Amino acid sequence: MITSARLQELRDLGGFGWVTALQAPAIAALAADDGPLQMSLFDQVNLAEITHPHYPGERLITCRNPALATQRARKRLALLEATDTELAKIIAAVTAGRLAGAGKIGIRVGKVVGRYKMAKHYFLDITDDQFAFTRDQDQITAEAALDGIYVIRTTIGPEQMDPAKVVATYKSLARVERDFRFKSIDLDLRPIHHWTESRVRAHVFICMLASYLTWHLRQAWAPLTFTDENRPEPADPVAPAQRSQGADAKAATKTTTEHQPARSFTALLDHLATLTRNHLRVAGHDQSGFDLLAIPTPTGRRAFELLDAPIPLTLK
Repeated sequence: MITSARLQELRDLGGFGWVTALQAPAIAALAADDGPLQMSLFDQVNLAEITHPHYPGERLITCRNPALATQRARKRLALLEATDTELAKIIAAVTAGRLAGAGKIGIRVGKVVGRYKMAKHYFLDITDDQFAFTRDQDQITAEAALDGIYVIRTTIGPEQMDPAKVVATYKSLARVERDFRFKSIDLDLRPIHHWTESRVRAHVFICMLASYLTWHLRQAWAPLTFTDENRPEPADPVAPAQRSQGADAKAATKTTTEHQPARSFTALLDHLATLTRNHLRVAGHDQSGFDLLAIPTPTGRRAFELLDAPIPLTLK
């Protein structure tokens, strides 16, 4: 998600569009009694486009994912039950006289509700010698009503992307986040140890080029990895993506359609690292030595074939 400050900077630069998502408080504001986000929007479909004066020149694509709603409801219930259990232990300690003083009780309670992030769902009554709690059922119900709801905001016009395409584009950002997350397995965008603006920009630019290269490699090497080569186009862009039968077969057998071991992208890179050039010198002979190239494995040969490139014999 892009913060409001960053969005304003993009506006000031001009010529940039964006696809991002609203945070929970903004979604709740849209779903207020007089707001445009109402549950009736999802009676027939799982996404709908709305507008609001707070977002001029932008499109708001509202989505409801039933699977995500079920997951969030299950997670909330588990956190509430865990919080109840820990708060009950504090009540027992206060009742037994092992814990006294509003300050000390409050610290213990604060640790519990902070750990599970459930403070907003409870009424807490703390005195020097008593502690009680009850769930704020109205707050819980209000939050549950928005389970599975998310809102995508974008400046991209409908002539370029219809609502379904906006949703698909937002979901595709997960691949960018995968490449640029903190200490990524593929790219090391962070931490940045530069101190001048030009060097930071150069660092990020190089990582962008590397991300572009990684994207192409993932596409080209899909037959050798667990990557779904023929992912079916979803009829409902909001619903969870489904894998093709071929991808399920590769996952089950750990074998590609070419009857070679299937690997993750990172594991394939590690495998290709065995393709080395070693400089050898034989005792009692010419000390200049000679170079010996490792014999490529079938997987290594196939990887270069898919790139339509010869296996390099020297480093340039």
